[in-house]
Amino acid sequence: MTSPEEAAMADKPAIDNPWQTLRQLTPARIALGRAGSSLTTRAQLDFQFAHAQARDAVHLALAIEPLAKRIQALGLECLSLHSAAADRQSYLQRPDLGRRLDEASAERLQAYAANHPNGFDLAIVIADGLSALAVERHALPLLEHIREQIQRENWTLAPITLVEQGRVAIADEIAETLKARMVVILLGERPGLSSPDSLGLYFTYAPKTGLNDASRNCISNIRQEGLGYPLAAHRLLYLLREACRRKLSGIQLKDEADMPVLDQATVQQRNFLLE
Repeated sequence: MTSPEEAAMADKPAIDNPWQTLRQLTPARIALGRAGSSLTTRAQLDFQFAHAQARDAVHLALAIEPLAKRIQALGLECLSLHSAAADRQSYLQRPDLGRRLDEASAERLQAYAANHPNGFDLAIVIADGLSALAVERHALPLLEHIREQIQRENWTLAPITLVEQGRVAIADEIAETLKARMVVILLGERPGLSSPDSLGLYFTYAPKTGLNDASRNCISNIRQEGLGYPLAAHRLLYLLREACRRKLSGIQLKDEADMPVLDQATVQQRNFLLE
């Protein structure tokens, strides 16, 4: 005898998943359906497309000059630097080279610092990381929100430093050279199959070369479909204030910021569980 499932497949080879309607509420790969014991052709092609997007995001070069001009248009000073990783292949194969500046950039930064001996309260570094796409899409609007917050605190801001082939720890060398009390680095996170453009933010108090990740605080998944710019800036401001008060950052500093209630116009994405 033919089972009901086999009879259904005779008319329609692809079997829908009963959770199909939930796919409208999340980018997660759920309710993909099946054809026999395999994924449907559409689901397989979608997966291959997402994988290609993630690979492209890793290898995409950051357009430094256009980004620098956009930052300068905001009235902010900008310095363009380069890590010790000469190219993308070196960056991916030698993570240690991405954690320090090359000789020319280090000398340029030292010359700038010599003309500003008093240092700064905060340094902001923007690096390509593992997704230049994330930086090109989200770094500038996030920077605008962060600038609004720090202006209210009357903190002195170092020039925005743009770093090609940079990793998180390179911010420590930059901030130490500039004599910055705190440093924030914005960089592209490792792409996922549903988020090739996710931006990460790392904050360190009293930065110096040689610190490890236990000394930093991280805010991740900053993008339109994840954590919106206003909330990311709000959480960062909490960390900055608490770090100044307690003189520390990292595992000893927890993110306990109260999330503000946003009006409908500023909500990036609603949680369907709370509807």
